Amino acid sequence: MTTESMYQEIGIRPEVLKFGTKIEKSLKERFDRIDETAEYNQLKVIHAMQKNRVCAECFNKSSGYGYNDLGRETLEAVYASVFHTESALVRPQITCGTHALALALSSNLRPGDELLSISGKPYDTLEEVIGIRPSMGSLKEYGVSYSQVDLKPDGSFDFEKIREAIKPHTRLIAIQRSKGYQTRPTLSVEKIGEAIAFVKGIRKDLIVMVDNCYGEFVERIEPSDVGADMTVGSLIKNPGGGLAPVGGYIAGTEHCIENAAYRLTSPGLGKEVGATLGVNQSFFQGLFLAPTVTASALKGAILAANVYESLGFPVVPNGTESRHDIIQAVTFGKAEGVIEFCKGIQAAAPVDSYVTPEPWAMPGYDSDVIMAAGAFVQGSSIELSADGPIKPPYAVYFQGGLTYPHAKLGILMSLEKLVEAGIVTLP
Repeated sequence: MTTESMYQEIGIRPEVLKFGTKIEKSLKERFDRIDETAEYNQLKVIHAMQKNRVCAECFNKSSGYGYNDLGRETLEAVYASVFHTESALVRPQITCGTHALALALSSNLRPGDELLSISGKPYDTLEEVIGIRPSMGSLKEYGVSYSQVDLKPDGSFDFEKIREAIKPHTRLIAIQRSKGYQTRPTLSVEKIGEAIAFVKGIRKDLIVMVDNCYGEFVERIEPSDVGADMTVGSLIKNPGGGLAPVGGYIAGTEHCIENAAYRLTSPGLGKEVGATLGVNQSFFQGLFLAPTVTASALKGAILAANVYESLGFPVVPNGTESRHDIIQAVTFGKAEGVIEFCKGIQAAAPVDSYVTPEPWAMPGYDSDVIMAAGAFVQGSSIELSADGPIKPPYAVYFQGGLTYPHAKLGILMSLEKLVEAGIVTLP
């Protein structure tokens, strides 16, 4: 049986395969450059593991209080080395990226402080954390005010307005690297570094937190390399490599991480407690695989951009511009396009391929959201997935793929569903 006949067996018509393969062949040089970055980052991770003397005993489980958990302590030292920070907090008790961000914010802000976002409106689930949308336990309820400076229309930082927005009670500057449910460009680490240097030039005591979700290992450097006091993310995205079953991380200054640890556990306990319950091996192995897994997802995103751009749909990033996260936005302009795309991603999954995703009122969002993901780890977005809010401009957000062949299949299957529904006509 040939590869072509296997695609047909799975449900991809020859015309769709031919169209996708033609575009894929044009991307070889770009894919080679991604592999070079993956090689660099792989060496960086291995070096960090060797430097911190990772051993088989690190994989042992702990229970109860988790005192003297060698694996947990070593893993946090490895993360600090990878991100070039003074310290790190990497825990299964951090349930997701939103939790990691909420933890970083709530632990380093005090009543009367102001949180200033300089990359516009944050991701939807943070709105309740901050109190933009009322919610129990929000920062607003604890006397933390919020302000934001939108990015310029071209997606760059508005330095003049940032200067005006920084007040005496401004304590923490938030920057979101990825686009979230917006169709703006993702911010490069270089641009983030310029913004950090700018705000630190105004006041050295300002804490800068970067939401790094979806961005880890896409470039050779991370926000912590350009001055971020806290770099925050989820282990069920890039750095977990598809193996981490849960968890989040905060890498940063000793002071910020200590604050976060005291908030995660309790004052006086901090990093000293927190049993890992046998997940250390998955955390280490996932981090080891993360550079190459991220590269696979990145190739998939670039293929998706070029496929849908060639069909006339607005895509962010476009087919040729530089990439700084694994997310690909495709705007269909109508709900049916988003829904059929997601049906295709679900149909291409190894898990739950037989189910049909439907929009629903997900907690933390202000509109119905459709999510397609047949993942080994529930909610993992380094695995092939697609989602989007059912509201204008009706854009879908595609990300992930533990292997490039799976990412390619997902894109082809999404196109197959759109062709079947009459939304797309192949040239």
